[in-house]
Amino acid sequence: MSHLLRAHAPITEDGWQDIDDEARARVTPGLAARRTVDFRGPHGWEQSAVSLGRVGEREAEDGVEIATRLVQPLAEFRAPFSVDVTELRALDRGAEDVDYDDLDRAARSIVVAENATVFHGNAAAGITGITEATPHDPLSHDGRPETLPSLVASGVDDLMRAGVQGPFALVLSADAWILVSGASEHGFPLRPHIAQIIEGPIVWAPGVSGAVLLSMRGGDFLLDVGQDLAVGYLTHDIEQVDLYLEESLTFRVVSPEAAVAIDVALSSV
Repeated sequence: MSHLLRAHAPITEDGWQDIDDEARARVTPGLAARRTVDFRGPHGWEQSAVSLGRVGEREAEDGVEIATRLVQPLAEFRAPFSVDVTELRALDRGAEDVDYDDLDRAARSIVVAENATVFHGNAAAGITGITEATPHDPLSHDGRPETLPSLVASGVDDLMRAGVQGPFALVLSADAWILVSGASEHGFPLRPHIAQIIEGPIVWAPGVSGAVLLSMRGGDFLLDVGQDLAVGYLTHDIEQVDLYLEESLTFRVVSPEAAVAIDVALSSV
């Protein structure tokens, strides 16, 4: 039996299909980390850790040296939500306007958690994020949209001087995304100019603070996923079914010099 315990839920096969489809539609647009760092997996729920390829201090015991392999554990992320039984029964009768408001909330929460963990770290999960690891000082934006292209170009220059090749990705907070998407430079849209500079994607990233410019050459940032995002069952009564979105993951910064943070000022928005 799967650890998700879906067989215990009072949900029909069609109901589960609809819930899975709705969950996928809600989480996919915001999963910025997966589009900009190396995604490895899914390795399965049983995966507990990834090897760091290193050992701890060697100790001698009766003429034998003993060293313990070093690993980084995966952390489990879970966002609970509920669906009313009346909504599930309406779905079985063919309703197309099922109320998934609580799933919306859970999906936003777990997307934010994954992105924030990768880009800014997560102490509870024992994960150091990209902006925590980078040796580059953050670039400061003066609040004027038209100065962003030159600031991004300066970031690309910093990375290339550190021996980091592109293409590069620019990951933006929701507010910074609005700033970049709605602004122009000398009458021309800002986004195409920035995309030309970085030669890579500009990505909307809920959970990210400001912006992060990072290389997409590969091998610098490793996101290992055990259980990929899935819906599981907790419990139910006559009124509602309690479910959850869950994943297990860990993240490592292999090349901290391959990214730089940008403090995006929003006073002009």
